[in-house]
Amino acid sequence: MKIRVIWTVLLIFCFISSAAVAVQNKGSKEIKLDGGKKGPISFAHHLHQNVVVDCNVCHSIFPKEQGTIKDLIAQKELKKKQVMNKTCLKCHRAKKKAGEDHGPTACSACHIKE
Repeated sequence: MKIRVIWTVLLIFCFISSAAVAVQNKGSKEIKLDGGKKGPISFAHHLHQNVVVDCNVCHSIFPKEQGTIKDLIAQKELKKKQVMNKTCLKCHRAKKKAGEDHGPTACSACHIKE
């Protein structure tokens, strides 16, 4: 009987530990994106995950790999500014119009010349 209780406790502990690791594995906190001629973008990845919640909003457009936006543009599978105009600014402007906290709506607020 004691062995069953020990195994049950051990299994519960393993399950909880696995769940905690899964929750923490949300990718990088900040991601540096190639912003083209206007300069790179420091993208607050975790902030966006907390606001958007559904990762597919962005990752249905591009895979979760560094440099993928630049590669897709070079392959002509993604138009320049498509992500910014169709996803970023669309959301930021909708939140601003609704009177909610929102991200920047001007290019220079995200693109930082180095």
